[in-house]
Amino acid sequence: MISLRGPKLKIFAAVLAVIALAAGVYLTFFRSQGFVKTTGTIVSLREDSSDDSSVYYPTVEYSVDGKTYTGELDTGSGSYKVGKTIPVLYDPNDPVVVHDGSGVGIYFIAVGAVILLMIVFLTVKQKTSVNKLKERQGEIQYLPSEKGEERELYFITDLGTPKFGHRIEDKDRRVLYEAKMTKFTLLSAYVFDFIDHEKNQTTHHLIGHTEEMDWNSILIDNHNTFTLDGMDVWKHLRSIGVTIDARFGKAEGIMPSYDIRKDGEHLAYAENTSHFVHEEDAEQHKVASKIPNPMFFRVFTDEKNLDLLFMILVAIARSGATDERGGSRRMLLNTVKGE
Repeated sequence: MISLRGPKLKIFAAVLAVIALAAGVYLTFFRSQGFVKTTGTIVSLREDSSDDSSVYYPTVEYSVDGKTYTGELDTGSGSYKVGKTIPVLYDPNDPVVVHDGSGVGIYFIAVGAVILLMIVFLTVKQKTSVNKLKERQGEIQYLPSEKGEERELYFITDLGTPKFGHRIEDKDRRVLYEAKMTKFTLLSAYVFDFIDHEKNQTTHHLIGHTEEMDWNSILIDNHNTFTLDGMDVWKHLRSIGVTIDARFGKAEGIMPSYDIRKDGEHLAYAENTSHFVHEEDAEQHKVASKIPNPMFFRVFTDEKNLDLLFMILVAIARSGATDERGGSRRMLLNTVKGE
């Protein structure tokens, strides 16, 4: 499945822009080089229909040195009508060769240039946003580890709307930590408010679109990641000592489970499951009603400060990766080895 968002959409748009520019330059400066402009009259139309729209390719009649010629143009339009006069270009050495003379190539050049300018503008804007965020908040910092009694928590992802977010709640449905998307965009990073309700603190983060490299083989590791404030989220987590060992775990057959550590010390154990603690009223309390989201993480931790754990769970949930390198192969190896 191809997701045209973020970097992939930018690449796709850049390719379209280059194609448009190349076509525009060819049509404007090369295809009809040395041709002479005159006026032609549309005498018939060939219809080319697709879906709900139709394009008409006109056959035009035009005169050169008192002699009448006819020829079909290779540029179609939905606005052509029989009897309409339009500009055409003919080859003076072979007047039967005729092209569209409306200067359509200029439009291709304009469209390509606009798309490229938009890509550059949005790229610069995103870098500026990252720099401003870092100036305001500094580099990403997490609260120091503070241990307490082990508790069972629930990490839930809202997939009901484009502005999907995440939250950690306890057995009583009390939301302890959450990430709310405040700005949705297809090209730039999403803007999120990360809210620690236990400490009454809010931080802002720029979360990029998920990037995937899928080789369709369990022998070659996939890589799934996104940017966090302009950094690769997995490189960031590795740099502060986060490791994740995953395997097909205890919860419901083949659901993954995760042993999450920081600097070698146990931080949390999480398991992916479809059973919610409040099954009897889950329908009334799920985050969104448009798209059911039966899967979530049951988390066991003795860590009081949830900011780092929440970020790790967001990384797993948004990327689908199962280790701190953004991969998935190690989970299969761990399962086979029984680790």
